[in-house]
Parts: sequence; C-alpha cells; structure tokens
Amino acid sequence: MTRYDYGRAGRIGIGTPQANPTVETEFSILIPPSAALSVTRLTSCAAAPADRLRDYLERLEDSLAAFDTLKMDVFGFGCTASSYLVDRDREAAIFRACEARFGYPVLGAVDAIAWALDRMGARRIALLSPYPADLAGPAEAYWRGRGYTLVETGSAGGLAPGSDTRGIYDLGSADAAAALAAVDVSGVDAVVFSGTGMPSLPVIANVRLGVPLLSSNLCLAARIADRLDLGDLLDMGSVAGLGWRTRCEAAIS
Repeated sequence: MTRYDYGRAGRIGIGTPQANPTVETEFSILIPPSAALSVTRLTSCAAAPADRLRDYLERLEDSLAAFDTLKMDVFGFGCTASSYLVDRDREAAIFRACEARFGYPVLGAVDAIAWALDRMGARRIALLSPYPADLAGPAEAYWRGRGYTLVETGSAGGLAPGSDTRGIYDLGSADAAAALAAVDVSGVDAVVFSGTGMPSLPVIANVRLGVPLLSSNLCLAARIADRLDLGDLLDMGSVAGLGWRTRCEAAIS
C-alpha cells in the first residue's frame, strides 16, 4: 500500500459517467476515510445514450490515462448500464487490457453485484432501475443470462422510452424508495437497485424488509473494500457497515 499521508489503507480509482453526480458522493460515504478516492470521468461526445454508454467502456483506457502517473491499488468502473450494452467477453477483454497497461485491478459494477449475490446465495432477485424501457430490457436480459431469476422488476423515476439517461441524475433516494414500495419482495432472495446515478444508500441504510437491499455503488464499493481488507460493507452490523450508515446519515442531515 502507499506510504502517502492520505490513503494509507489504499488508493482507489473510480470511473464515473461524465455528468453523474452520485458515484463520488456515495463512494465517499461507503469507503472508510483511511482509503483515498480519486475519480476520472467516463466521457463521450455521442448524442445517443446507448452509444454514449458503450463509449464509456470502449474508451476506458483513455479515462484511466487521465490519472497520468497516479497509480491505484484498485479501480472501479462505476457505470452499470454500459455492461448491459457491451458483450461480456468484450468487457472482460477491455478490463484485462487496462490491467496490463496500468498495473492495477479493474473491477466492474455488474460483476460486483453478481459477487455480492453469489456470496449471499441469492438467485431470485427483484431488479429495480431508473432506466427507460429501451435500457431496462437489456438489463433484465443480462441478469437472466447470468442465471438469475427475476421475480420482480420495477422502474424508478418514470423516464419515457428513448429518454436521455442523463435524466436519471435528477432523481433522489425517494424515487428508489417508491420503486421498492411498488414491488412484492416476499419471494425474492435480494433486491438490486441497478444504476450508479440514482441515490439509494439512504433507503438501503434505513429500510428493513427481511431481504438484502443492494445497489450498484454499494456492491462495487464492497468488492473494492474486500480486496483492500477494509471491512464488510454489506454486513450492516459490522464496523464497516455501521461506519457508512453513520456517514450516510450525516450526508443527508
């Protein structure tokens, strides 16, 4: 680990979509202050949302090059929707190429969600997202393709088909809570809030339904924390879990 004054527990790089205001904020809540966060923007000039999302993955090496000589202990790709639109093998190849060039692990948000679900033995899930229908469809197909049963699906925020996905960034945790309230979770093993742009930590921290509540940002942060031995962010009763809940309460008070 680094000997620099800040980030003694590790240097964490995060890539966030260019207009996304949520990833940095939620990671600053989730990750203990003993680790240092550095963020690069995932950028694209494409007009169509789907093309923009694909660019975030296809141009990942350029985004990591923006760190210049700053070397991370681990990097997290903080965009879930891109993975629903790019072939899994292609995504894995991009991550491997970035790891070979820059010399640190690259972890994706969707793989982190799968890691969390598998750790819990969760196969039957409720998938809730703020995506318009033309993106929600690929998201649902993705998780079915990975062998999970979608018992419930739901939409937060009501973006119309074809809407610019930047509209997600106007949503709040109340939209996540409303989507959760509209589905029956009695037959599921876990609830997944997909999408790094919609705030959901206040819901996850405060709502108790008897099943785990997960989000893209929580799972990615938890996977990174696991790699750096920063504690179990998914265990709400652990020191790490209580820590981020306290920081979340302070952030929204």
